[in-house]
Amino acid sequence: MSVLARRVRPEDWTPIGVDELEANAMTVVRSAGNRSVIAGPGAGKTELLAQRAAYLLQTGTSPAPQRILAISFKRDAASNLGARVRKRCHRQHAGRFDSMTFDAFAKGLLDRFGQALPERWRPSPDYEIMFPTDRGYRDFLQQSLGAPPKSVGTFADIMALTVKQFERRHLFGSPLPVDGWSEPSPGEWAADQYWQSSLHGGKKSHLSFPMIGRLAELLLRLNPMARDALRLTYSHLFMDEFQDTTQVQYDLVRAIFLGGSTIVTAVGDNKQQIMRWAMAMDDPFAAFDSDFKSKRTPLYNNYRSSPELVRIQHVLAQALDAKSVKPVSKTSATISGDSCAIWDFSSPEREAERLAAFVASEMKVHDLGPRDFVLLVRQKAADYAAVLQPAFAAAGIPLRNEAGQAGAMMLQELLAEEASELIISVLRLAMTKRAGRHWTECQEALGSLRGIGPDDEIEQDRFAKELDAFAMHLGRDYPTPPPAGPAARKLIDDVLGFIGRSRLVAAHPVYGQGDWLEKVLTSAATHLAQSASGTSDWTAALDSYEGLHAIPLMTIHKSKGLEYHTVIFVGLDDGAWWSFSDDQVEATAGFFVAFTRAKQRVVFTYCARRGTRTKIATLYELLAQAGVQTFKIG
Repeated sequence: MSVLARRVRPEDWTPIGVDELEANAMTVVRSAGNRSVIAGPGAGKTELLAQRAAYLLQTGTSPAPQRILAISFKRDAASNLGARVRKRCHRQHAGRFDSMTFDAFAKGLLDRFGQALPERWRPSPDYEIMFPTDRGYRDFLQQSLGAPPKSVGTFADIMALTVKQFERRHLFGSPLPVDGWSEPSPGEWAADQYWQSSLHGGKKSHLSFPMIGRLAELLLRLNPMARDALRLTYSHLFMDEFQDTTQVQYDLVRAIFLGGSTIVTAVGDNKQQIMRWAMAMDDPFAAFDSDFKSKRTPLYNNYRSSPELVRIQHVLAQALDAKSVKPVSKTSATISGDSCAIWDFSSPEREAERLAAFVASEMKVHDLGPRDFVLLVRQKAADYAAVLQPAFAAAGIPLRNEAGQAGAMMLQELLAEEASELIISVLRLAMTKRAGRHWTECQEALGSLRGIGPDDEIEQDRFAKELDAFAMHLGRDYPTPPPAGPAARKLIDDVLGFIGRSRLVAAHPVYGQGDWLEKVLTSAATHLAQSASGTSDWTAALDSYEGLHAIPLMTIHKSKGLEYHTVIFVGLDDGAWWSFSDDQVEATAGFFVAFTRAKQRVVFTYCARRGTRTKIATLYELLAQAGVQTFKIG
């Protein structure tokens, strides 16, 4: 065994890559039982899980050949956790850590075992992924479905079903009955019709990810051997961002691991639950603690935000949870002036001009880069970008709408795709002069796809020569970045040919069905050509692809899990928060998430031309309670 991969005695193990962990975090890292961890913003949730993985792998507490499974809500969160474990552990240890999203995990199960489902619930092997909308559900209920049998109810009963009621309660609210609903209610009958139409209504099945989750739970319920194989495979399970877990996802985890020996750690913050609109459970922590007899452990430190921001955050947190304990800031203030303020503007144009000037000044004074800032909006980012981008461009600062389209995909989603990340990593290696870091990343990532063991020196050396030869080939064939879509697509296809399409699909099952991989590749080609426009320099084109020198503009939901020196929230008005009264708890949680992305400063902007601030008076009252002042800028 490699010296670096040698086992460490539990009592001798210390955290890796960080100075220290707070006492409760160390307790969780070394825990031998199920834990639910309530960790507020900046508490180091990802770092906690990475350190726990390192402890379990390096001490042999998770003994080979068993593995650790980490499942997250978002793709980038899963990727970040996996990357952090690789930094903390020798490759031999990190190779036993599987980090993926709930959706990818469920899809992998369905792809492996789905054809063993009963015919009623069995999808076609070549099923397509679909993304239903409220309108699609409404059209199904009101136009496609028709009247139910008299024994079920009337057409009026079907018309009385709301979209959210149909989706949350009837379609996905409970595990699928093996033989179907015996005496269905109107809602259950409608749900069964939807399921059967999606599974068997065409040449191939069309499934959404919640449907895949329900089918995965059913197949494991019917196949104890597959369930037991998973229990034997994984000694430990981590669940990140647990507050956003849906009933579908929780039931799948429960069906697999409840009653087994796998030790489960669930981490999240109930004050940051912003996915109830996407069927997140009302209180997943309570269900988990009850079912898995877990011990709840809070984390108190905040390693992200300055003491003044933490003080304001606590006021907001208490509005969501009256029992919220004030965190302890573990960082220092580095700015002068207000850490938080509301700026009133006379017009959106004046707002854009002054914000651009403010950011330009802050970059100089504090030696900051564009990615140290973020402009957050509640919705309709393109409308704000139309006014903001020209003003920032005039100030010499590119502003990029991360919610904008790159081909058929949202830009932020494209950049989180594994295929996009691998392709850009290979291009960085081949086209840039200082490629040391990219060489290491490529060799590790592509070597893993090829199944080359970390200590297989002969195969590692052979692959290194192959990678070097391919990088030289790319550099010769594409001396400048492709300025048009077809040329960019040819380049991407060349890179994919070297990576290996079948290897990529095997590692990331979401690419195995339908045209999702094709959408990613087409979008990557479109975005690469756009990024290369106006430059013959590869580094500039790839920097533009990744947005390294542009300030990001994004929605609150897309900012989750990220952090910035300065957060500027544009549009704190009724127009942006039109649905505030529909669910004030979730809306306030979204507000809390936006605020807590900041390390040093938060600015809220208001412009009367966009709307009043009557409906969201509660948010202004909270800020006033925290001592946040409003300034008229002009």
